[in-house]
Amino acid sequence: MTTPPAPPLEAAAHFASLLAFETDCWDVHHALTTDTADFVLLDVRGPELYAAGHVPGAVSLPHGRIVERNLARWPAETVFVTYCAGPHCNGADKAALRLARLGRPVRKMIGGVTGWLDEGFSLTPSP
Repeated sequence: MTTPPAPPLEAAAHFASLLAFETDCWDVHHALTTDTADFVLLDVRGPELYAAGHVPGAVSLPHGRIVERNLARWPAETVFVTYCAGPHCNGADKAALRLARLGRPVRKMIGGVTGWLDEGFSLTPSP
């Protein structure tokens, strides 16, 4: 390695910070299937992709439509978890940025749909 690792205290701060901003597919699945979810899961892809298959329990809200009037049905303290297609997509980041700028607590589900499927979980198509 040409760059040495960060000192342990700096590494701990960095990784603790990541965990405050991100969650993973397994943790989301566990929360949803044990009825312990304390968040609203937002599928921020387009309506066609959502209809073709989405994480069960996710709400469709494309990142470009994240504005205060579309969030009015949830109390201000509601935690949102965003996801998009996968690591090749930055829609979840765009959505998380919009939510944070609106003063909403938010985390990103890393991996998105790709990660969800990689974990062996299934998607639900819309009727």
